[in-house]
Amino acid sequence: MSVLRIDKQGARHVLTLARPEKMNALSADLVEALILALDEAEAQGAKVIVLKGEGRNFSAGFDFGDWQAHSEGDLLLRFVRIETLLQRLAGSPCLTLALAHGRNFGAGVDVFGACKWRVCAPDASFRMPGLKFGLVLGTRRFAALVGAERARTILEQAATFGAEDALRDGFASRLAAPEEWPEIEQQALDTASALTDASRAQLYAALSQEAPDADLARLVRSAAQPGLKDRVAAYLQAR
Repeated sequence: MSVLRIDKQGARHVLTLARPEKMNALSADLVEALILALDEAEAQGAKVIVLKGEGRNFSAGFDFGDWQAHSEGDLLLRFVRIETLLQRLAGSPCLTLALAHGRNFGAGVDVFGACKWRVCAPDASFRMPGLKFGLVLGTRRFAALVGAERARTILEQAATFGAEDALRDGFASRLAAPEEWPEIEQQALDTASALTDASRAQLYAALSQEAPDADLARLVRSAAQPGLKDRVAAYLQAR
């Protein structure tokens, strides 16, 4: 069974995370499928890329299901590939639209935050506990959206925040119930189509605050500290 469902609707490609039994946790296979789908969408002339999750939520973040079977180097590579996915999303010349509902965690929240339009249902909640095991992933991008002081408060406490807070802080760009999402997808396509592909790419590049090399370096430095598996074990035991 595919971990990612791809629905190509002309210039709109809809990517649905399809691991509902695992709350759409980001397995290695799912991360690679998402990166490949982004590459293919851009190569095929997509203007809008939509991300959403099947089942009760958007994404529960990093899949810890088999973490004990991996070396620390293997885990580091998995985190690097997630950062690669985030950078591909944030730097895409397509208009990326994330639609989130339910309880979302960690790297799943970072995927939502890397998109240009970020729409969440009223029931959505978000939590980023990565610093509990010493991981710096998506931190600068989150601060760019909500401000450094707000980001520090949330990340120091690994605090859960809801849809209204996300909208107020600028992490979500809009609140909308799932029944409104098809209309929002069409609005995204209309907006993306108002510019030529070249103009849209130039606009996004001019507005970008991405720092890919610095983000990757911070992630690697944090994950490469000795004892990563011990830190993960302590986090999972405490949560």
